[in-house]
Amino acid sequence: MASDQLAYAPARPDGDIAGQEREDFRLPRQRANALAATGTSGVPAPAFAAFAGAGAAGLAPAPAVEPAGRPAPYPLPDAGPGGAALAGLPTYDPTALTVPAAPAPSSAPAPASAPAPAPAEPIAPAPAQAEATTLLPQPVAEPEIADTTETGRTGEAGTAPADPGEALCARILGQVAAQREATARAEREAVEKAAAEQAAREAAERKVREQVAAAKAAAEEKAREEAAAAARAEAERLARLAASYIKPVACAALGAGFGETDPWANLHNGQDFTAPTGTPVHAVHGGTVTSAGWAGSDGYRVVLTLDDGTELRYCHLSTMVVTDGRVTTGDTIGRVGATGNVPAPHLHLEVRPDGGAPVDPLPWLRAHDVTV
Repeated sequence: MASDQLAYAPARPDGDIAGQEREDFRLPRQRANALAATGTSGVPAPAFAAFAGAGAAGLAPAPAVEPAGRPAPYPLPDAGPGGAALAGLPTYDPTALTVPAAPAPSSAPAPASAPAPAPAEPIAPAPAQAEATTLLPQPVAEPEIADTTETGRTGEAGTAPADPGEALCARILGQVAAQREATARAEREAVEKAAAEQAAREAAERKVREQVAAAKAAAEEKAREEAAAAARAEAERLARLAASYIKPVACAALGAGFGETDPWANLHNGQDFTAPTGTPVHAVHGGTVTSAGWAGSDGYRVVLTLDDGTELRYCHLSTMVVTDGRVTTGDTIGRVGATGNVPAPHLHLEVRPDGGAPVDPLPWLRAHDVTV
């Protein structure tokens, strides 16, 4: 089968790796044809040599110049002497190929008259050998696993890692950790500050409540004490008042006295106290109202019985304020009037010890320290 590759192997300068790879992947028969085209002299004869020999544009093939120091060509088992191609498929063992040992360099200088040997055409290794070299298992380097521990990032004994990437990663992680720690510390401080402020507010509120409660308790205690004092004072006053005697009408003039004869020729059994209608009439002493109502010539009358049995009769009243029940000294039991047989408004007071015959009210009142 025809090949689209060139039928010759041009000389390659040193370092032509791409050309060497192309030569390595050529078929043995193609390399044999290339050797046959060059002849025995080792000078390549390109396919366009006829055109160059005909003098087209005065061009001629340039001799190949091999760089010095190129290694000797490998012997090809699929090419015969003179570059003739072998018939049939190549039958050889690729492992039997050997590379000729390079001659040891000589320290002695070469004679000046000796011509320099022509460089031999380099021959790429056989495909079988290349395939064998390619197919042989090569040791695979295990990938290094990055150590993420603190020792792997910082190195032994706390030293910085040699890899700049690891050093940058370690620095970034350190900054992140520092920022997190600072954030956590700030949050803790904020929480503690808020708790302290809340505790201070609660303590202040509790203190205010305690002060308010204490002030309220003190006010209540003071009010109780004042009420108790007032009650004691009132009780003492009432006691004194109950034990005392007063005038039946505070502001009144004395009228007809006890034993006189009234306009109707009746013996006067009491003492008159002249005052305008409606003037309050007080209980001379504490006792119980035993009778109240209309009494004929006495008009409206209230009978007050003292604790010792003495009856006090209040006559000619215009209004009866108390008609029954207990009264104490000074209570208003009625008002001055002109009911019954009277010439003018006044209070007629009668005093009857043990409810018997009447006595003169003025000496009885003076006997009880009442000034009349």
